[in-house]
Amino acid sequence: MSIQLYNSPEMSIAPNFTHRVRRRKPGRSHRTAIKRTARVHLYLIRHGIAAEPEEYDTDEERPLTKEGDRKTRKIAQRLYELEIQFDLMLASPLLRAQQTAQILLAAGLSSQIEESAAVAPSGDIGDWLRWYKQWQETASRSLALVGHQPDLGNWAETLLWGRSQDSLIIKKAGIIGLILPETGSPVGRSQMFLLTGPKFLLP
Repeated sequence: MSIQLYNSPEMSIAPNFTHRVRRRKPGRSHRTAIKRTARVHLYLIRHGIAAEPEEYDTDEERPLTKEGDRKTRKIAQRLYELEIQFDLMLASPLLRAQQTAQILLAAGLSSQIEESAAVAPSGDIGDWLRWYKQWQETASRSLALVGHQPDLGNWAETLLWGRSQDSLIIKKAGIIGLILPETGSPVGRSQMFLLTGPKFLLP
């Protein structure tokens, strides 16, 4: 299997993440005394192969095809074997994204799914950034967004370079992995550590 890992001024391989424990001051809990230095690992996952638009009345109704379901399950199993875990998955409300997220959940990659309109087609990254700022307070360190192209590719570009360039493409059931900074806005300050199409994860 070959997975692309990047090491350049804009893109770098994820470092180990650590926790630094400071001596507690009187009246402070152990939880607040911990300096969490781990950066967030964000996985942008496109839904699996879905039915053609002309087969359904609305885009929201399009499910994964049998092939899409089969391949997505194999990819989910491979991710599990690679010991990838998500503290939370945010999934588009569209059926094909919800089905993809459920497959990842069933494979043991996460125990939580939340539906989010922000990751639906033409979703607003600004809405997600406001949500993300609050989510950071939970001290969770791994997040997956299960959504659509070109939105996920454009979001990755915005997080990496501060603007969308319409150049990053995530294939169906493909993944982009980003490392987000510990503090402040991740826009233009994130790093890529993973870019892989589904064929590199299939046996």
